[in-house]
Amino acid sequence: MKPVILGIDDLRPLPWATQIARTSDEGVKLLQAHRDTFIDELWLDHDLGGDDSVLPVVTLMEEAAFNGRPFRIGTVFVHSANPIGAETVVRSLTRWNYRVRRTTA
Repeated sequence: MKPVILGIDDLRPLPWATQIARTSDEGVKLLQAHRDTFIDELWLDHDLGGDDSVLPVVTLMEEAAFNGRPFRIGTVFVHSANPIGAETVVRSLTRWNYRVRRTTA
């Protein structure tokens, strides 16, 4: 079976991703569409253009974990040119026991 690799990034092509969302709204919908699927990799960029960021997606993941139903994700890769934003995402998701790695894309 082909791995499920999701990306949420406004600019990068992420050619290895099976699906990409370009805004936080699209990212929330993409994650919700895969609610009952094992996601092999989730690639997150912090800044999504203008005032948009990945934080609504992070909040969705935190709430799922808080409610005892975390998303089933192999590894979350955080790639961002914004070091403070990236660290916020890593810290938030690590706190809820998601496997998170800071990387470059």
